[in-house]
Amino acid sequence: MAVLGIDIGGTGMKGALVDPITGELVSERFRVPTPQKRNPKSMAKAVGKIVSHFDYKGKVGVGFPTIIKNGVCLSSGNLHKSWKNQNVSEIFKEQTGLDFTVVNDADAAGYATMNYGVGKGETGLVLMITIGTGLGSGAFYNGELIPNFELGQIPYKNFKKIEDWASNGAMQREGLEIDEWAVRFSKFLKITELLVSPDLFILGGGLSKCYDEYKHLITANTPIRVAALRNNAGIVGAAAAVR
Repeated sequence: MAVLGIDIGGTGMKGALVDPITGELVSERFRVPTPQKRNPKSMAKAVGKIVSHFDYKGKVGVGFPTIIKNGVCLSSGNLHKSWKNQNVSEIFKEQTGLDFTVVNDADAAGYATMNYGVGKGETGLVLMITIGTGLGSGAFYNGELIPNFELGQIPYKNFKKIEDWASNGAMQREGLEIDEWAVRFSKFLKITELLVSPDLFILGGGLSKCYDEYKHLITANTPIRVAALRNNAGIVGAAAAVR
């Protein structure tokens, strides 16, 4: 039976029905804007709209853009501060009446890529980096997930965290050209290499789609691949997490 996967980002919330065996979408994607307040009440209503659109009655998988442990949000990240220590699964269940499996969004994207995409069969330390409003990271060692490996939270210079300087969100806020942003992103990858010595980077999220435009500016020594699932990875991985 198809499973509803929902990928929640800083600007948009996307859902689709997914075959959890093959990882293929079996419906068109449906997107709603992430509410401007980004608080629990408004985001739960947006999730309800996605569920209603598909007239779905089963268990739902969600990729959520903060640190998640046993369904609980441990850090508000780029969302409203009231999310901290809230049980995301229960909040969404109260809105829809359905059961939810909630995982970190980068973990979800990484899970999809490692099971259905370019990471399948890869060994060693593989890092899935999702380039969006923030910088998500999913870590896998010999195919096993290391949860909540949040490299975007690394402090950097005068910034609270490096994703405030090197994400797509930073590029948009500062009006950077893609080449200017790519130099920053390359620095992020180099710092990551220094800290954890990965065997492979896999890039996902919005800016992975134009990797060919800036790959000449990436100076990391670690091999880099682009996730073929791209913007669907979060949806697919969220649905797969239900299994």
